[in-house]
Amino acid sequence: MTVRPFLPYADRRLHIPAQPVPAITETVRMIWDDMIDTMEAMPGVGLAAPQIGIMQRLAVVDASEKRGQAVRMANPEILHASVQLRPHEEASPNLPGVSARIERPRAVTVRFLNAQGEIEERDFVSLWATSVQHQIDHLDGRLYVDHLSPLRRKMLVAKSAKLSRR
Repeated sequence: MTVRPFLPYADRRLHIPAQPVPAITETVRMIWDDMIDTMEAMPGVGLAAPQIGIMQRLAVVDASEKRGQAVRMANPEILHASVQLRPHEEASPNLPGVSARIERPRAVTVRFLNAQGEIEERDFVSLWATSVQHQIDHLDGRLYVDHLSPLRRKMLVAKSAKLSRR
């Protein structure tokens, strides 16, 4: 498969919602395969299609210790989120060299189209839940820095840009 390049933070596609996926096709499966290869090359625990310039509501998540347990999702939506929050240091290859501590619900129930084209509902907890929420943000045209104050976001974006110029 293929490791795809990441869009830079300034690319407007990262800041607009992705389009729903009408059906699981062979093309969608090939995109998921490329996304998994790209995620593993980072290395990371999740990837959304807009991060690599594909404006479809596709995501992959693998927060397993062994790896190779990626969950392929099309059109994921959160049905329920726990009240209890979990802080985690988040980052994105679209904004290299920086990270921030973000608090998100510790557990979520998500509905999505799976690799077989069936509607699936699944509970995710801890890092899995954090990654799923992070990817759904990308599908909605948001990045983790959008959860920060405008000043903190501006500082991280500027720092990332400075690091990228080196």
